[in-house]
Amino acid sequence: MTNTVPEIDLPIGATESSAPPAAMTFADFGLDPKIQKAVSEQGYSIPTPIQAQAIPHVLAGSDLMGAAQTGTGKTAAFVLPIIQKILRHASSSASPARHPIRALVLTPTRELAVQVAENAASYSKHTDLRAAVVYGGVDMKEQVATLRSGVEILIATPGRLLDHIGSKVANLSQVEILVLDEADRMLDMGFLPDLQRIIDLIPAQRQTLLFSATFSPEIKKLAQSYLRTPVTVEVARQNAAADTVKQVVHMVASADKQRAIVKVLEARTRQGLSRQCIIFTNSRLGCAKLSRALERDGIKAGAIHGDKSQGERTLTLDAFKSGAIEALVATDVAARGLDIPSMPCVINHELPYNAEDFIHRIGRTGRAGSKGDAIALVDASEKRLLDDIERLMKRKLDVQPLPEGSPSYSPSPASSRSSSRSDAPAKMSDPFFYKPYEPSAAPQSSSGATISEEKKVGITPARPAVGALLGGFKKK
Repeated sequence: MTNTVPEIDLPIGATESSAPPAAMTFADFGLDPKIQKAVSEQGYSIPTPIQAQAIPHVLAGSDLMGAAQTGTGKTAAFVLPIIQKILRHASSSASPARHPIRALVLTPTRELAVQVAENAASYSKHTDLRAAVVYGGVDMKEQVATLRSGVEILIATPGRLLDHIGSKVANLSQVEILVLDEADRMLDMGFLPDLQRIIDLIPAQRQTLLFSATFSPEIKKLAQSYLRTPVTVEVARQNAAADTVKQVVHMVASADKQRAIVKVLEARTRQGLSRQCIIFTNSRLGCAKLSRALERDGIKAGAIHGDKSQGERTLTLDAFKSGAIEALVATDVAARGLDIPSMPCVINHELPYNAEDFIHRIGRTGRAGSKGDAIALVDASEKRLLDDIERLMKRKLDVQPLPEGSPSYSPSPASSRSSSRSDAPAKMSDPFFYKPYEPSAAPQSSSGATISEEKKVGITPARPAVGALLGGFKKK
């Protein structure tokens, strides 16, 4: 089967105001009718900017680095062209030998691996291709049986994949396409040894794709060792949160943060806003303690962190999605890949030590064009972390007083950040909680895309709303 790559008229040297063709649809990519049928059944017809720019390059066989805000459809940007490219290998034979691993997707977390696998299964369901996922925290027997039966698209976390490789269950000798999803974390030094072991087992003549919401200059340099003359596609300014997320900082003493969360949720309830939220903490112990404390305060809460088994994490997530749990208290295990449509609010109980993780955390809200609120509770000891976040985002975050009746915190002169932060009137009503979100007429971060191979092309999303993680815009 011959891949048909659509020609997209992208003027060289275009500015950020340039936009992809307004009438472009998934049909314009030349995807097989079986794939197009699956996309249509998911309710999508118009590709998001990252999909519109990345898919043609992937179909053409280029190595690629793709950067876009969370919730803009990065997963479909690589899953769809992968299915198209390996469709020629599809076989209805039951023989495992006819179903070797052709595409490998590596992710940093179990939750993200599961979601990518669900997408791959949904989009390939009308073909004879097989997709599977392997991750730690669960028994290996079922995964072993699946791998032994044969699978063309494998989504995995590095540690568990190495377990299967060591058991001679997974063979990577016929992998044609390698994807590193959330590549900035995958290429973190903590993942690098396992990643290198896996890459050494994959044929050198392969196509490599890196996707993430953030690419630091250091990570870009490191990634060059895995890519051959890559195309870089960036949609929207790097290290920026979606314009659909309204951010605010509340200065709160550490001892008062739990009570502040309760007051914040009470204020949202009084104004008819949803109490549902994800609350991020930095430690597993703190995550569990905060969850129990919120339960005692009458808030239906659940915790998800690395010490939980995969079964426990799945049950907690299901309860949260169904509304049985109002507040999901989580470590950064939930900061990437967790896609809950229309998530109204994210609260940072503690700022992350890594500024880029802040962007991933608040990216759990304001997804797929929905509006969301991101609240950060900050004490004096977190001043440096807040400074790092603002430098990364190239903007100052709005400091507002807590809702009336909440525990307030006024930093001492020695620990004050600036007059604009410490002089906020303590009694003024907080518009963040007392009126609905209203998008700014002039958002601080502009959306654009650049493609680099010693050339740059600007892209601005043609529509204000973008597709969900599965990809594309929902049909009306």
